[in-house]
Amino acid sequence: MARELDTQEGVKVPADGKGESESPAVRRERSSFTCPLDRRSFLKCALASGAALGVCEFAQPLVAMPPWAGPQKQDDSRFTVEAKFYQKLQNKKIKCKLCPRECTVGDRERGYCGVRENRGGTYYTLVHSRVCAAHIDPIEKKPLFHYLPGTLAFSLATAGCNVNCKFCQNWDISQARPEQVPADYAPPKMVAALARQHDCPTIAYTYSEPVVFSEYLMDAADAGHEAGIHSVVVSNGYMQDEALKTAYGKMDAVKIDLKAFTESYYKDVVVGELKPVLDALVTLRKMNKWTEIVYLVVPTLNDSDAEFGGLARWIKTNLGVDVPVHFTQFHPEYLLKNLPITPVPTLERAKAIADAEGLHYVYIGNVPGHPAQNTYCPKCHRMLVERVGFTASRMLIRKGSCPFCHEPVPGVWHA
Repeated sequence: MARELDTQEGVKVPADGKGESESPAVRRERSSFTCPLDRRSFLKCALASGAALGVCEFAQPLVAMPPWAGPQKQDDSRFTVEAKFYQKLQNKKIKCKLCPRECTVGDRERGYCGVRENRGGTYYTLVHSRVCAAHIDPIEKKPLFHYLPGTLAFSLATAGCNVNCKFCQNWDISQARPEQVPADYAPPKMVAALARQHDCPTIAYTYSEPVVFSEYLMDAADAGHEAGIHSVVVSNGYMQDEALKTAYGKMDAVKIDLKAFTESYYKDVVVGELKPVLDALVTLRKMNKWTEIVYLVVPTLNDSDAEFGGLARWIKTNLGVDVPVHFTQFHPEYLLKNLPITPVPTLERAKAIADAEGLHYVYIGNVPGHPAQNTYCPKCHRMLVERVGFTASRMLIRKGSCPFCHEPVPGVWHA
């Protein structure tokens, strides 16, 4: 049976955004926090750690998992809910309509993601309320830089993913089947209540791939909105149009991992496709959803000037110049341990190319202390948001505008 949220064993803290990496020093410091905490002690520790370090990523996990791994006996029935996006076929087969793979699944079989199963011609998600990781993170860790900066997000994930990125930081949950990962039962109203209890104005769906737990995401977002809590999603955007509009239509902000700007990279490194992700970004733009983009720069694979330029021009033409773009540093992980860390000059080159194409908000990520983590006014070039690690240490934007020249700064800001 799955454990409740009050368990107290220690657990590794996942990274956000799957491809988001950390420096070895950050990972060592983070992993040094191993003492178990109950929920009340956790909040006190989280706030103290954040104040002392200037970041909150090192805080203890809210949902504590046991130190052992492998398949666990769990009460699957309470995690099993009929899926929303599928088509019934003959002979008890179904066709999944959630992501572009459109898996045709026979009776008692599962789709590519491993978390949705055909039972007698009815398709079920096996991960509704089946939370394998949940933590309180700064919103900047997602990263969302133009969405309620300086606030906390109650962040959670279930097992599973619909791609297999060779650089995935959270492969141990994203590439696992639900029964292989220890999980807690966290129904939507409980998630909303926990977010409020810990002063998190936002629930974030992240770490693995929220596409594959869309039913849970939608129900949790509804429960959150009823309690006055927002919802944001950190996603690969590899999703069919109808499912995207229905599920992500309930989100208050979206961060999309745009892995590269070539189909060959998506085929060889991601095991997916580029075009559906680009289409998803255009759809989100038409839906007027606040969206930010992360591009993990992997040495020799997606770091050419031509690709940076093509990406920037496509964003400018299809999404506009005000969409924040984060060029982030790669660290060797999972199946790509043979490549070096992305040189900072490469990230600076990517930013310079995007700046030259006219994009207004281009950031460099995973490089603590770099000035390109701050937000600057595109008109007068004064600094408007100063960031230290994952903390917005100074916020000068007033009523959505630059206080110096009154240029509007798009985003979702405090009053």
